[in-house]
Amino acid sequence: MRRIISALLISISSTLVLAQGTQPLQLADGAPDRHVVTPGDTLWGIAAKFLNDPYRWGELWKLNADEIKNPQLIYPGQVIALDKSGNQPRLKLVTVHQERREYVEATKKGIPTIPAQEIEPFLSEPRVLDAAGLDAAPRVVAVQGDRVIAGAGDTIYTTEVTAAHKVWQLFRPGKPLLDPDTKEVLGHEAIYLGTARQTRGGVPSSFLVSTSKLEIVRDDRLLPAPRQDVPSYVPRAPTKMIRAKVLAIYSGVNFGGPQSVITLNRGKADGLEPGHVLAADLAGPEVTNRYQGEKTVYQIPDVRNGLLYVFRVFDRVSYALVMNATHPMVVGDTIRTP
Repeated sequence: MRRIISALLISISSTLVLAQGTQPLQLADGAPDRHVVTPGDTLWGIAAKFLNDPYRWGELWKLNADEIKNPQLIYPGQVIALDKSGNQPRLKLVTVHQERREYVEATKKGIPTIPAQEIEPFLSEPRVLDAAGLDAAPRVVAVQGDRVIAGAGDTIYTTEVTAAHKVWQLFRPGKPLLDPDTKEVLGHEAIYLGTARQTRGGVPSSFLVSTSKLEIVRDDRLLPAPRQDVPSYVPRAPTKMIRAKVLAIYSGVNFGGPQSVITLNRGKADGLEPGHVLAADLAGPEVTNRYQGEKTVYQIPDVRNGLLYVFRVFDRVSYALVMNATHPMVVGDTIRTP
């Protein structure tokens, strides 16, 4: 009976959480009637000026499902106006006539969803692979001059490389990523070492190390560098309930706050997509109350701690940027659909 009741409570809780998306939009205190887009603005920053929940930006724009999944291009100089005439507030672009000016640089560059400088290093550095992912990659067999370690400007020699790529990245196998609940291996996070450019093919192949974040040694591996596209997806909540946990705070620190990158134990297989926004919960403590000689233990409900923007998704693991948080986030914190 207890299991049945618990299952019903979880089902009701999930339904209530997902139903929040149908609640009226709550405008932020002091929401402006209009905003002039300037260089340096982000979609998230503008959304936070108008909404208490910035991830409901698509609803404020009255975007359909297909439009929400594609970049919503907004450019510096445009004016965004808030329309309160209907049942629900909405935003629209208004035309402002200005004097003609000459520009040396191109102005048609849309603003990003989140600060590009915060995530650009993470778009290529974190790599989640299966157990054999690095085993098949070219391997460093020697360093020029028979040295033990290599860095930027040094030449390294590897097993044969047949594919042609402009930029390669160097990695070292890291620890397996374990699901905190099932202890299942979700993948292996490769440790990013630097970049290199191929100078000669054959056996062995030669590479010139362009940049190095860590020392490069024998048996390190090379992989082609991916494109570093900064995501510009409209921030949105997943359409289904997703529950996840924080696997790690990137760079091995113990606590994470705004602008920190965290690793989650959910990915593409669970329905996560770039642009999804998730809520981080602060676990409610158990408190003991004594009244008239009787002791009762109460479980204080979890409360929202902050919001995360998912920007890179692998099959079973994803990376998210902490957009705001009232308390530090730690490994094991609960993450869910807001």
